[in-house]
Amino acid sequence: MTESFFAVSHMALSGLRALFAFLLIRRLMDGREKSARAGECAAAFGGGAVLAVCFALAGGSEYYGLAAEAVLAGVLASRTGKTDLRMCLFISSFYEIGLALWSFLAGALPAVLTGSRIFLERKSFPGQAALWSFYVIFSLLALRLLRKGKQREGQKEPEEEKQTQEKRGLRLVSLIVIAGFLAVVTLSEQKRIAFSADELYLWLMMSLILMVGVLVFSMRKQYEMEKELLRLQTEQRELLERDYRSLNQSYELNARLFHDFHHHIGVLQRLLSDGENREALEYLEGIQEPVRNMAERTWTGDRAVDYLINSRAAAAEEKKIRFHAEAEFPRHTDLRSEDLTAVLGNLLDNALEAADKVQGPENRFVSLVIRRVNQMLVIRVENSFSGELKEKNGALKTTKTEEGLHGWGLKSAQAAARKYDGTVRVSEKNGIFRATATLSFAGRR
Repeated sequence: MTESFFAVSHMALSGLRALFAFLLIRRLMDGREKSARAGECAAAFGGGAVLAVCFALAGGSEYYGLAAEAVLAGVLASRTGKTDLRMCLFISSFYEIGLALWSFLAGALPAVLTGSRIFLERKSFPGQAALWSFYVIFSLLALRLLRKGKQREGQKEPEEEKQTQEKRGLRLVSLIVIAGFLAVVTLSEQKRIAFSADELYLWLMMSLILMVGVLVFSMRKQYEMEKELLRLQTEQRELLERDYRSLNQSYELNARLFHDFHHHIGVLQRLLSDGENREALEYLEGIQEPVRNMAERTWTGDRAVDYLINSRAAAAEEKKIRFHAEAEFPRHTDLRSEDLTAVLGNLLDNALEAADKVQGPENRFVSLVIRRVNQMLVIRVENSFSGELKEKNGALKTTKTEEGLHGWGLKSAQAAARKYDGTVRVSEKNGIFRATATLSFAGRR
C-alpha cells in the first residue's frame, strides 16, 4: 500500500512538472499565437506521468527522468506553439534544474529546523509532505501568473507595457534564483544537520548554472529587442527614402515644366490661332498628365508631411477610394518630419490597402484627422474594412503572405510615437478600422 502511494505521488509530481514546463514555455516564447488547448495540457501531464512509470520500472536515475521531462515539454511546446525547438529545450532544462533545487530546499528547511533528515527522504511521509507543500505553493503561484497573462491577452496592451511586464518577470526569476543560491550557501554554514560535501557542491553548482541561464535568457531578450528596433529603423528609412525620392521627382517635374513653359505657350498659341481647338485641348491634356495626380495643397506647413498626404490622396483617387482629410497642425514644435512621416505614412498605407479590399467603390473610404489637444498631437486614421483581424502576442498580425518588411508598418509607427511619449492604438467596429496615434510635443523657437 505504501509503495503504491509513493508511486502514484511520483507520477503526479512528474506530470505536474511537465505540465507547468509546457505552459511556461508557451507563455515565454514569442511565437505563441493562442493559449494552450486542454488536449495539449493533458498530453504534457500524461506524458510526464508515463515517463515517471517507465523510469521507475527500468530502475533509472531520477535525474534521467527529469531530463526526459525537459525534452518532452520542450518538444511538445515547440510543435504546438510553432516556436524554436532549441530555445524551448533551453527553457525546459533550466526549469527542471530550478524545480529540483527548490524541491531539495523544501525538504532541507524542515530538516534543519527539526534536526532530522527524514524530510529529505522521498520515500517517507514527512518527505512527501514537504515535497507536496512546495508543489502546492508552486502550482498556486504558477496558476495565478498564467491567469493574469491570459487576462492581458484580450486587452491589447501597449508594447511598452508588455516589455515592462517581461522585465518584472525576469527580475522575479532572478530574485528566486539568487535566493536559492543563498539558501544553499546557508546550508553549508549551519551545524544543526550534516550534509555531505558532494551534495552541497552539486546544488551549489546547480544554483550557479541557473543564474547563468537567467543571464543568457535576459541577454537573448535584449538582443531580440535590439534586432526588432533595427528592423523598425530600417523600415522607417526605406519609407522616408521612398517618399523623399518621389518628392524630389515631383519637384524636378515641376521645374522641367516651368522651364518648358514658354515652349508650351508658343505651341498652344499656334494651334489656337489656326483654329485647331481640339488639338489644343489634347496638347493641354498631355501637359497636365504628369502632375494630374499631385494636388499641391498645404495641410500642415511641413513640406514632407504635406507631400505625403497629397500623394496618399492621389493614390486613393486612383483606387476609387473616398479620401477625406482635416488638419489642425501646431507650428514651431519639436516634432521631426521623419517621425511624422513614419507615423502618417504607415497608417495611411495600411488604411488604403485595407480599404482597397472592400467590395464596391461606394463602400471604400479613408479618413484622416489631425488635431492639436493642448501639448499633444492626435492623428486618427479610419478606413472601411472587411475581413478578420489576426493577432499574435496581443498585437495585430499582417495578413500579407510576402516576406520582408510587411507587417512592420504598425510597429514602425509605434516606435516613432514612443519618441514623443506617445502611443498608437487600433480598434475595429462595424466594418470600420481605426488607428489613433498620440504624440506629445514642446514648443520650439
